[in-house]
Amino acid sequence: MSILLWHPLGQIWNEFDQAHNEMNRFLRYIDPRDPVSPSGVPVAYPPVNVWGDDENMYLEAELPGVTLENLEITITDGNRLTLKGQRSPAEAGKTTWHRQERGFGSFSRTLTLPVLVDSDRVEARSELGNLRVTLPKSPRAKPRRIEVKHS
Repeated sequence: MSILLWHPLGQIWNEFDQAHNEMNRFLRYIDPRDPVSPSGVPVAYPPVNVWGDDENMYLEAELPGVTLENLEITITDGNRLTLKGQRSPAEAGKTTWHRQERGFGSFSRTLTLPVLVDSDRVEARSELGNLRVTLPKSPRAKPRRIEVKHS
């Protein structure tokens, strides 16, 4: 028993959906190095997690194969963090690629943090291809209690 999906536009919708799927396959064929999520939306590289507590913002990024010499982290405008780097392709010699899903080459990703950070106290560590950046919040970004005076 097969199930048919009904749509108000009927056959026209089915043909549009088929054309959409074929266009996505074609675009992936043009640049197979461009990572695409299952939804068809390009994935930002490197993937990051950003969170914070009362004192700091934290960032973790997955950077397998990126050496520290090929990585640059900058803070501008007090809350814009940029990760720049380069990952070299594996030396394959005279072989035939059967699948190549890991991208290589230069990358740059800029994130706007939700608060100002003290760029003089930022610390970054890399371990096993995972980058962890601790970004102390600027004193201007921390909550300040205001004393109310009686007049």
